[in-house]
Amino acid sequence: MKKAALVSVLGLSLVFTLAGCQSAKHTNVASADKKISGKVVAVGSTALQPLVEQAGQTFQDDHSGVTINVQGGGSGAGLGQVSKGAVNIGNSDLFAEEQKGLNTAGMVDHRVAVVGMAPVVNPDTNVKNVTKQQLKDIFTGKIDNWKAVGGKDEKIVIINRAKGSGTRATFEKFGLDGQQAAQSQEQDSNGTVQKIVKTTPGAISYLAFSYIKPDMQALSIDHVKPTDANVADNHWKIWSYEHMYTKGKASLATKTFIKFMTSNAIQKHLVKKLGYIQLTSMHVSRDVNGNMHKGA
Repeated sequence: MKKAALVSVLGLSLVFTLAGCQSAKHTNVASADKKISGKVVAVGSTALQPLVEQAGQTFQDDHSGVTINVQGGGSGAGLGQVSKGAVNIGNSDLFAEEQKGLNTAGMVDHRVAVVGMAPVVNPDTNVKNVTKQQLKDIFTGKIDNWKAVGGKDEKIVIINRAKGSGTRATFEKFGLDGQQAAQSQEQDSNGTVQKIVKTTPGAISYLAFSYIKPDMQALSIDHVKPTDANVADNHWKIWSYEHMYTKGKASLATKTFIKFMTSNAIQKHLVKKLGYIQLTSMHVSRDVNGNMHKGA
Protein backbone atom coordinates (compact mmCIF):
# COMPACT_ATOMS: atom_id res chain seq x y z
CA MET A 1 0.00 0.00 0.00
CA LYS A 2 2.83 2.33 0.90
CA LYS A 3 4.42 1.60 -2.47
CA ALA A 4 1.14 2.22 -4.28
CA ALA A 5 0.62 5.44 -2.38
CA LEU A 6 4.15 6.51 -3.20
CA VAL A 7 3.66 5.72 -6.90
CA SER A 8 0.38 7.64 -6.83
CA VAL A 9 1.98 10.65 -5.21
CA LEU A 10 4.90 10.54 -7.64
CA GLY A 11 2.45 10.21 -10.56
CA LEU A 12 0.46 13.22 -9.42
CA SER A 13 3.67 15.14 -8.86
CA LEU A 14 4.78 14.29 -12.41
CA VAL A 15 1.41 15.38 -13.84
CA PHE A 16 1.56 18.71 -12.00
CA THR A 17 5.19 19.19 -13.03
CA LEU A 18 4.39 18.54 -16.69
CA ALA A 19 1.36 20.79 -16.50
CA GLY A 20 3.52 23.46 -14.95
CA CYS A 21 6.06 23.07 -17.74
CA GLN A 22 3.34 23.33 -20.39
CA SER A 23 1.91 26.38 -18.64
CA ALA A 24 5.35 27.96 -18.44
CA LYS A 25 5.93 27.12 -22.10
CA HIS A 26 2.74 28.89 -23.19
CA THR A 27 3.50 31.80 -20.86
CA ASN A 28 6.95 32.15 -22.39
CA VAL A 29 5.50 32.09 -25.92
CA ALA A 30 2.90 34.66 -24.98
CA SER A 31 5.54 36.77 -23.27
CA ALA A 32 7.76 36.51 -26.32
CA ASP A 33 4.88 37.67 -28.53
CA LYS A 34 4.18 40.59 -26.25
CA LYS A 35 7.81 41.65 -26.46
CA ILE A 36 7.49 42.05 -30.24
CA SER A 37 6.39 45.60 -30.84
CA GLY A 38 6.92 48.42 -33.25
CA LYS A 39 5.94 49.61 -36.70
CA VAL A 40 6.92 47.84 -39.92
CA VAL A 41 6.66 49.93 -43.09
CA ALA A 42 6.71 48.02 -46.40
CA VAL A 43 6.69 50.02 -49.65
CA GLY A 44 6.91 49.12 -53.33
CA SER A 45 5.47 46.58 -55.74
CA THR A 46 1.71 46.83 -56.25
CA ALA A 47 1.80 43.28 -57.64
CA LEU A 48 2.94 42.06 -54.23
CA GLN A 49 0.87 44.52 -52.22
CA PRO A 50 -2.33 42.43 -51.78
CA LEU A 51 -0.39 39.48 -50.34
CA VAL A 52 1.61 41.62 -47.91
CA GLU A 53 -1.49 43.55 -46.84
CA GLN A 54 -3.53 40.46 -46.00
CA ALA A 55 -0.61 38.67 -44.35
CA GLY A 56 0.10 41.86 -42.42
CA GLN A 57 -3.45 41.99 -41.09
CA THR A 58 -3.22 38.38 -39.89
CA PHE A 59 0.16 39.08 -38.31
CA GLN A 60 -1.22 42.09 -36.44
CA ASP A 61 -4.10 40.00 -35.13
CA ASP A 62 -1.55 37.70 -33.50
CA HIS A 63 0.90 40.43 -32.46
CA SER A 64 -1.04 43.29 -30.94
CA GLY A 65 2.09 45.36 -30.35
CA VAL A 66 3.04 45.48 -34.04
CA THR A 67 1.65 47.73 -36.77
CA ILE A 68 2.19 46.72 -40.41
CA ASN A 69 1.91 49.62 -42.86
CA VAL A 70 1.88 48.51 -46.52
CA GLN A 71 2.12 51.02 -49.37
CA GLY A 72 2.46 50.74 -53.15
CA GLY A 73 4.42 53.09 -55.38
CA GLY A 74 6.17 50.51 -57.56
CA SER A 75 9.26 48.34 -57.22
CA GLY A 76 11.61 51.21 -57.98
CA ALA A 77 10.20 53.27 -55.11
CA GLY A 78 10.39 50.33 -52.72
CA LEU A 79 13.99 49.50 -53.59
CA GLY A 80 15.03 53.15 -53.49
CA GLN A 81 13.50 53.80 -50.09
CA VAL A 82 14.80 50.67 -48.39
CA SER A 83 18.30 51.28 -49.78
CA LYS A 84 18.28 54.66 -48.00
CA GLY A 85 16.92 53.16 -44.77
CA ALA A 86 13.71 55.17 -45.10
CA VAL A 87 11.47 52.08 -44.76
CA ASN A 88 11.83 48.65 -43.19
CA ILE A 89 10.96 46.61 -46.28
CA GLY A 90 11.17 47.30 -50.00
CA ASN A 91 8.72 45.12 -51.95
CA SER A 92 9.89 44.41 -55.48
CA ASP A 93 9.19 42.31 -58.58
CA LEU A 94 12.83 42.87 -59.55
CA PHE A 95 16.19 41.83 -58.18
CA ALA A 96 17.76 44.89 -56.58
CA GLU A 97 20.69 44.53 -58.99
CA GLU A 98 18.33 45.17 -61.90
CA GLN A 99 17.49 48.67 -60.64
CA LYS A 100 19.86 51.12 -62.30
CA GLY A 101 21.71 53.54 -60.04
CA LEU A 102 20.74 51.72 -56.85
CA ASN A 103 23.24 51.29 -54.03
CA THR A 104 22.62 47.66 -53.05
CA ALA A 105 25.23 47.53 -50.28
CA GLY A 106 23.80 45.87 -47.17
CA MET A 107 20.52 44.93 -48.84
CA VAL A 108 19.16 41.45 -48.12
CA ASP A 109 16.78 39.61 -50.47
CA HIS A 110 13.87 37.62 -49.06
CA ARG A 111 11.86 35.85 -51.79
CA VAL A 112 8.31 35.14 -50.69
CA ALA A 113 6.47 34.04 -53.84
CA VAL A 114 6.39 33.98 -57.64
CA VAL A 115 3.98 36.05 -59.71
CA GLY A 116 2.96 35.45 -63.30
CA MET A 117 2.09 38.39 -65.54
CA ALA A 118 0.04 38.47 -68.72
CA PRO A 119 -1.21 40.86 -71.41
CA VAL A 120 -4.89 41.65 -70.85
CA VAL A 121 -7.47 43.23 -73.14
CA ASN A 122 -10.99 44.56 -72.95
CA PRO A 123 -13.20 41.60 -74.04
CA ASP A 124 -14.78 43.67 -76.84
CA THR A 125 -11.60 43.23 -78.93
CA ASN A 126 -12.61 39.62 -79.71
CA VAL A 127 -8.97 38.54 -79.41
CA LYS A 128 -7.82 35.69 -77.17
CA ASN A 129 -4.44 34.75 -78.63
CA VAL A 130 -1.56 36.56 -80.34
CA THR A 131 1.85 35.50 -81.54
CA LYS A 132 4.91 36.79 -79.72
CA GLN A 133 5.73 38.96 -82.74
CA GLN A 134 2.20 40.39 -82.83
CA LEU A 135 2.45 41.22 -79.12
CA LYS A 136 5.69 43.10 -79.71
CA ASP A 137 4.24 44.90 -82.73
CA ILE A 138 1.16 45.98 -80.75
CA PHE A 139 3.13 47.40 -77.83
CA THR A 140 5.72 49.11 -80.03
CA GLY A 141 2.99 50.73 -82.14
CA LYS A 142 3.51 48.84 -85.41
CA ILE A 143 0.01 47.35 -85.15
CA ASP A 144 -2.65 49.85 -84.10
CA ASN A 145 -5.95 48.11 -84.96
CA TRP A 146 -7.31 44.84 -83.57
CA LYS A 147 -8.44 43.81 -87.05
CA ALA A 148 -4.79 43.15 -87.93
CA VAL A 149 -4.66 40.27 -85.43
CA GLY A 150 -8.07 38.79 -86.19
CA GLY A 151 -10.15 40.97 -83.90
CA LYS A 152 -12.65 43.77 -84.15
CA ASP A 153 -12.10 46.75 -86.46
CA GLU A 154 -11.16 48.94 -83.54
CA LYS A 155 -8.25 51.14 -82.53
CA ILE A 156 -5.79 49.63 -80.05
CA VAL A 157 -5.48 51.66 -76.84
CA ILE A 158 -2.25 50.86 -74.96
CA ILE A 159 -2.26 51.33 -71.19
CA ASN A 160 1.29 51.20 -69.91
CA ARG A 161 2.85 51.08 -66.47
CA ALA A 162 4.99 53.93 -65.20
CA LYS A 163 8.77 53.75 -65.36
CA GLY A 164 10.08 52.18 -62.18
CA SER A 165 7.34 49.57 -62.22
CA GLY A 166 8.66 46.05 -61.73
CA THR A 167 5.67 44.71 -63.65
CA ARG A 168 6.60 46.88 -66.64
CA ALA A 169 10.27 45.89 -66.47
CA THR A 170 9.36 42.20 -66.32
CA PHE A 171 6.84 42.48 -69.16
CA GLU A 172 9.24 44.33 -71.45
CA LYS A 173 12.11 41.96 -70.67
CA PHE A 174 10.29 38.66 -71.10
CA GLY A 175 7.16 39.62 -73.06
CA LEU A 176 8.67 42.08 -75.53
CA ASP A 177 12.16 40.55 -75.61
CA GLY A 178 13.73 43.69 -74.21
CA GLN A 179 11.96 46.19 -76.48
CA GLN A 180 10.40 49.27 -74.88
CA ALA A 181 6.69 49.85 -75.23
CA ALA A 182 5.57 52.85 -77.30
CA GLN A 183 4.79 56.05 -75.42
CA SER A 184 1.23 55.93 -74.16
CA GLN A 185 -0.96 56.53 -71.15
CA GLU A 186 0.89 55.37 -68.01
CA GLN A 187 -0.51 54.23 -64.68
CA ASP A 188 1.38 53.46 -61.50
CA SER A 189 -0.57 50.51 -60.12
CA ASN A 190 -2.01 47.16 -61.15
CA GLY A 191 -5.34 48.10 -59.57
CA THR A 192 -5.73 51.24 -61.68
CA VAL A 193 -4.76 49.42 -64.87
CA GLN A 194 -7.31 46.72 -64.07
CA LYS A 195 -10.14 49.26 -63.86
CA ILE A 196 -9.12 51.15 -67.02
CA VAL A 197 -8.82 48.03 -69.19
CA LYS A 198 -12.24 46.78 -68.07
CA THR A 199 -13.93 50.08 -68.98
CA THR A 200 -12.00 51.18 -72.10
CA PRO A 201 -13.00 49.71 -75.51
CA GLY A 202 -9.96 48.44 -77.41
CA ALA A 203 -7.68 48.63 -74.39
CA ILE A 204 -4.64 46.43 -73.81
CA SER A 205 -2.19 46.34 -70.93
CA TYR A 206 -0.53 43.75 -68.70
CA LEU A 207 -1.22 42.64 -65.14
CA ALA A 208 0.00 40.31 -62.44
CA PHE A 209 -2.10 37.12 -62.36
CA SER A 210 -3.43 38.19 -58.95
CA TYR A 211 -5.24 41.13 -60.60
CA ILE A 212 -6.75 39.30 -63.59
CA LYS A 213 -10.50 38.90 -63.04
CA PRO A 214 -13.12 36.85 -64.94
CA ASP A 215 -14.50 39.95 -66.68
CA MET A 216 -11.14 40.58 -68.37
CA GLN A 217 -9.51 38.68 -71.24
CA ALA A 218 -5.97 37.47 -70.64
CA LEU A 219 -4.18 36.76 -73.92
CA SER A 220 -2.43 33.52 -74.73
CA ILE A 221 0.87 33.87 -76.59
CA ASP A 222 1.49 31.39 -79.40
CA HIS A 223 -1.38 29.38 -77.88
CA VAL A 224 0.38 29.03 -74.52
CA LYS A 225 -2.02 30.06 -71.75
CA PRO A 226 -0.98 32.22 -68.79
CA THR A 227 -1.42 29.64 -66.03
CA ASP A 228 0.42 28.76 -62.83
CA ALA A 229 1.39 25.37 -64.27
CA ASN A 230 2.93 26.99 -67.36
CA VAL A 231 4.85 29.45 -65.19
CA ALA A 232 6.16 26.61 -62.99
CA ASP A 233 8.03 25.00 -65.90
CA ASN A 234 8.72 28.28 -67.75
CA HIS A 235 6.48 27.52 -70.72
CA TRP A 236 4.95 30.89 -69.80
CA LYS A 237 7.98 33.13 -69.53
CA ILE A 238 6.50 36.37 -68.19
CA TRP A 239 6.96 35.95 -64.45
CA SER A 240 9.10 37.18 -61.62
CA TYR A 241 9.96 36.52 -58.01
CA GLU A 242 8.30 38.61 -55.35
CA HIS A 243 11.09 40.04 -53.21
CA MET A 244 10.97 41.70 -49.81
CA TYR A 245 14.25 43.54 -49.32
CA THR A 246 15.68 44.73 -46.02
CA LYS A 247 18.84 46.67 -45.29
CA GLY A 248 21.22 46.31 -42.39
CA LYS A 249 20.05 44.88 -39.08
CA ALA A 250 16.30 44.40 -39.26
CA SER A 251 14.12 45.04 -36.21
CA LEU A 252 12.66 42.04 -34.38
CA ALA A 253 9.20 42.94 -35.70
CA THR A 254 10.49 43.10 -39.28
CA LYS A 255 12.38 39.80 -39.04
CA THR A 256 9.42 38.05 -37.45
CA PHE A 257 7.01 39.36 -40.09
CA ILE A 258 9.21 38.26 -43.01
CA LYS A 259 9.57 34.82 -41.41
CA PHE A 260 5.76 34.73 -41.15
CA MET A 261 5.52 35.48 -44.89
CA THR A 262 7.32 32.20 -45.64
CA SER A 263 5.38 30.15 -43.08
CA ASN A 264 2.96 27.36 -44.04
CA ALA A 265 0.03 29.51 -42.92
CA ILE A 266 0.81 32.02 -45.67
CA GLN A 267 2.48 29.87 -48.31
CA LYS A 268 -0.03 27.01 -48.42
CA HIS A 269 -3.17 29.06 -48.11
CA LEU A 270 -2.96 32.80 -48.77
CA VAL A 271 -0.39 32.68 -51.59
CA LYS A 272 -2.54 30.37 -53.71
CA LYS A 273 -5.81 32.06 -52.75
CA LEU A 274 -4.60 35.47 -53.95
CA GLY A 275 -3.24 34.25 -57.28
CA TYR A 276 0.47 33.91 -56.50
CA ILE A 277 2.65 30.82 -56.90
CA GLN A 278 4.54 29.11 -54.09
CA LEU A 279 8.31 29.02 -54.49
CA THR A 280 8.19 25.28 -53.82
CA SER A 281 5.81 24.79 -56.77
CA MET A 282 8.43 25.97 -59.27
CA HIS A 283 10.28 23.39 -61.37
CA VAL A 284 12.84 25.98 -62.52
CA SER A 285 14.65 28.97 -61.12
CA ARG A 286 15.86 32.17 -62.74
CA ASP A 287 18.86 34.29 -61.78
CA VAL A 288 19.31 38.04 -61.98
CA ASN A 289 20.60 37.76 -65.56
CA GLY A 290 17.53 35.82 -66.70
CA ASN A 291 19.39 32.51 -66.93
CA MET A 292 17.25 29.44 -66.24
CA HIS A 293 18.19 26.53 -63.99
CA LYS A 294 16.42 23.29 -63.15
CA GLY A 295 14.77 23.10 -59.76
CA ALA A 296 13.27 25.78 -57.55
